[in-house]
Amino acid sequence: MYRLNGKLPKVGIRATIDGRRKGVRESLEDQAMNMAKMVATFIEENLKYPSGEPVQCYVFEETIGRVSEAARCEQKFKDNNVGLSLTVTPCWCYGTETIDCTPNIPKAIWGFNGTERPGAVYLAAAAAAHGQIGDPVFSIYGEHVQDGTDKEIPQDVKEKILKFVEAGIAMASMRGKSYLSIGSVSMGIAGSIVNPEFFSDYLGMRNEYVDMVELKRRIDEKIYDQEEFKKAMEWTRANCLEGEDCNNSYIQKSREEKDRDWETVVKMTLIMRDLMIGNEKLKALGFLEEAEGHNAIAAGFQGQRQWTDYMPNGDFSEAILNSSFDWNGIRESFVLATENDSLNGVAMLFGHLLTGRAQIFSDVRTFWSPEAVERVTGKKLEGKAEKGLIHLINSGSSSLDGTGEQMKDGKRLMKPFWEITPEEVNKCLEATKWCEADLGYFRGGGYSSQFLTKGEMPITLTRINIIKGLGPVLQIAQGYAVDIPKDIHDILDRRTNFTWPTTWFAPILTGKGAFTDVHTVMDTWGANHGAISYGHVGDKFITLASMLRIPVAMHNVPEEKIFRPKVWSSFGTMDKEGADYRACENFGPVYGKIKN
Repeated sequence: MYRLNGKLPKVGIRATIDGRRKGVRESLEDQAMNMAKMVATFIEENLKYPSGEPVQCYVFEETIGRVSEAARCEQKFKDNNVGLSLTVTPCWCYGTETIDCTPNIPKAIWGFNGTERPGAVYLAAAAAAHGQIGDPVFSIYGEHVQDGTDKEIPQDVKEKILKFVEAGIAMASMRGKSYLSIGSVSMGIAGSIVNPEFFSDYLGMRNEYVDMVELKRRIDEKIYDQEEFKKAMEWTRANCLEGEDCNNSYIQKSREEKDRDWETVVKMTLIMRDLMIGNEKLKALGFLEEAEGHNAIAAGFQGQRQWTDYMPNGDFSEAILNSSFDWNGIRESFVLATENDSLNGVAMLFGHLLTGRAQIFSDVRTFWSPEAVERVTGKKLEGKAEKGLIHLINSGSSSLDGTGEQMKDGKRLMKPFWEITPEEVNKCLEATKWCEADLGYFRGGGYSSQFLTKGEMPITLTRINIIKGLGPVLQIAQGYAVDIPKDIHDILDRRTNFTWPTTWFAPILTGKGAFTDVHTVMDTWGANHGAISYGHVGDKFITLASMLRIPVAMHNVPEEKIFRPKVWSSFGTMDKEGADYRACENFGPVYGKIKN
């Protein structure tokens, strides 16, 4: 169920056509319109919004052969909440008269590869027109010639359509939503200096701010659903098992104090959720203002140190909200960044919107070379780990989906919530312990999740950084969450805070640039945090980044999987990373140059 204000964005499908009447246009009407309907059916049958509903398409009911029809379509798109558009055509059309000029939405054109009519010629002409007016378009052109009567979408065309729509839905879903900053800057972390120009100009989002004292006020004044709190506490006591207390015995909290902390962190979880999306039940309690929420598609909690020196930390709240389940059952995960690292929160948001899956927030903490591992453990790394590992670990917002306890076809993975079973929820909970906070780090106490990501899962590590004079850049590293022998893990894990969740990451190496070796990947990473998405989905991030005009600073995505607007090739074809930078600088942030 969609939980934010506003409507889910639709995919607008438009069929363009040769506008010459008295024979030419009439002969193409059915073919062009059937092509549009076929694409709409394909999209609706294969894609879901992150909230679980099938993606909706709006097919403009006319073919478009002249500018007047294009204008009618643009108005219909506005009336029907279209957030991205896909134009299809089997033939030549009048380029500048038929292209979609709807401002600030991503656009693609599929030009049918057939010899009966020059669909490819229109595709090239229309893409050139888009480039000339500064509105880049994604070009979709099948590799193999089809017959004019063919009613199948080729596989390579399907892949590009899905990639475009997934990224376009992600872009449209962010527009008009909020990033909620609960608190301010945590421990001098640059990512938690929330940059409103980045959110407004690049993402089309607004920023909302709440002091952390609002949590304390709502706890003290009981501004939460007390019936739900009782339900949540029963679930927590039954399912969230305490782990090891790493504190010295003379400073450990009493059982009474620990139980009181459990109640506090559960209340914090309810309140953070209500701050993000509101809660109708608060109206009945007389809290009309608090019931509204901040329409936040993502949020961050400062925590350290002003809160955590005094109150239980936010680790439980962050982990549970970022997971695909809680005391109310299986549901869409939230996006909540620890330490209010808004830039890592945006990377998590990208991953969630592109895949529909929960995300893991981690410190990019330690590079373990094979030599260092052998020195401290006496054992050699093998398999995918043989060239070294990056220890991804953080006390806060790692979703419990990251345990690797969800299964499909005998393999561990992280599923979109609508595929998760109650049995898998139980396994994720059983694989997680909740350890008393290290009172040296967190004087106020609290509980951190402790688990180990299992299963040799393919994962993608991403991060947004903002560079003065350059703007935002995206980093991507595809690799695997690898399994290592328990005796090696225990030694390495105990050298840091072993009460936190761990993911052992082996990036895929290319032998070039940042991916020459594992140490170089770690050394090139632009900040202390990274967001983990299930799967090798770096290509999806690249497509979305090009829509938002965010250049990609490093990646190890195979060249054949990269899909950007066609005009990017005009900025260079030999050095595609450099071309990406030049194109993003030239066109600028989508919402930073608002078109009337």
